[in-house]
Order: sequence, then C-alpha cells, then structure tokens
Amino acid sequence: MLKKLYDKVMDLADHPKALWILAIMSFAESSFFPIPPDVLLIPMVIAVPTRAWKIAFFCSVSSLFGGIFGYIIGAYFFELVGQPIVDFYHLQAQFERFQQSYNEYGAIIVAVAGFSPVPYKVFTIASGVTNLDLTTFIIASAVSRSARFFLVALLLWKYGEPIREFIEKHLAKLTMLFCIFLVGAFVLLKYV
Repeated sequence: MLKKLYDKVMDLADHPKALWILAIMSFAESSFFPIPPDVLLIPMVIAVPTRAWKIAFFCSVSSLFGGIFGYIIGAYFFELVGQPIVDFYHLQAQFERFQQSYNEYGAIIVAVAGFSPVPYKVFTIASGVTNLDLTTFIIASAVSRSARFFLVALLLWKYGEPIREFIEKHLAKLTMLFCIFLVGAFVLLKYV
C-alpha cells in the first residue's frame, strides 16, 4: 500500500499544479502525512532546474505552516487523547520530567528533526504537547526545514541527476553529518 502511494506521488511531479501539490504534501507531512515531500521535490527540481529556488521556497514555507499545525494538534488535542492515557498509566511525573527536558533542549531537538529524515511530525506534535516556546519552535523549524529543502534544491540544481543518486544512496550519512554540525553550532553558541 505504501509503495502504491509512493508511486502515485512520483507521478505527481509532472502535474501542471505540481507546485501546489508539493505545498500541500509538505504541509501535511509536517503534521500527519507519512511520505516526505522530497519524493516530489527531487523530480520537480530535476525536471525544471531554473525553478529550483521557487520549489524549495514553497516546500519550506508549507512545511513550516504544517509544523505549526502539528504544534496545534499537540497543544490542543493532547488533553482529549493523550492526557487520559498518561493518567490511566499513572505516568504524570514521568511526563512532567519529559516535558521539562524536552523544553530545555527543544530548539536543538526541533532543528535536528527538521533537517533529518526522522518523522518531523512527531516533533511538531511533541512541541505542542510540551508547550515548547512557539517562537523557538518556529525559528528552529524555519531554519532547519529551509536548510534541508534548499540544500536538496542547490545540489540538484548544480549537479542534476548524479547528485540525486548520491543523495538517495548516502542520505543517512549526509543527514548525520549535518546534525553533528548543527548540534555543534548550538553547543558553541550556548557555551562560548
């Protein structure tokens, strides 16, 4: 089933309204949809490299708004669904410790999640659940999501099809390298 959905998304790259489909997909992926927008972003940039920056911009902005929607889901619907589960298992003390820890490192957590291939939606919702400062969430999300999508667009614009194969083959390593850089930068800013 997931393979069919993936194939369908790949076919959308040629659609006349592909940019709007990408925006909707990017929004949805940041809050509830399972497939990352890269599967549409990559073929779109390869097909029309002159629109790489516009495509990355649409993807980034839509993802940010989708992340805010995920935050709202966590902030306003946790009480309805999540809190009864926490109460049933008597986990309120553990949840409060998690919440405090998450908020202490929230900017780093959101930034790493926003750039990496981990499901970003989990962190957008968790940010709302823990009431992470909304400004911190928005800044970390905007920087990391834009960095991710503009980097993909830049590499595809500059190197085309060979870079697509390289990215797909080494995505985990490239993401880990960027995350190490990102965490290192946050540590430097905090302690220097």
